[in-house]
Amino acid sequence: MRHNKAINHLGRKSGHRKAMMANMATSLIMHKRIQTTVAKAKALKTYVEPLITKSKEDTTHSRRTVFSYLKNKEAVKELFGVIAPKIADRPGGYTRVLHTGFRLGDGADMALIELVDFNEAALATAKKEAKKSTRRSRTKKAEAAPAAEAETPAE
Repeated sequence: MRHNKAINHLGRKSGHRKAMMANMATSLIMHKRIQTTVAKAKALKTYVEPLITKSKEDTTHSRRTVFSYLKNKEAVKELFGVIAPKIADRPGGYTRVLHTGFRLGDGADMALIELVDFNEAALATAKKEAKKSTRRSRTKKAEAAPAAEAETPAE
């Protein structure tokens, strides 16, 4: 029985699983999005989010701690140099898992895992939605008020 065992072993021995998670985390950091199975994406999310949180504090100790997980100098450099400044004000939730359907070969449930602040398409739509106006006709009142103020000093 596996009561209270939170980690998904993904059908692998611990050494293989740790190496796979390190490689997937490196790929995610370098490419900002990767496609994998849903189970691996969920496991990767729990693996990489503490590393991103650790990267907010740029010290030698935190760099060495992250390097012990990633085992790739370029990925550590990218994480601390590019990703950390961009997510500095975000309190958590650095990754997003999007289900994409099923794999043709074996029918595995596939997903796209990406870093939230690096998806330009989603950021562009979020900005457009923020500018959306209401259905009420407030604009006529808002435009009339500055026009009236502009006329009063001229008189």
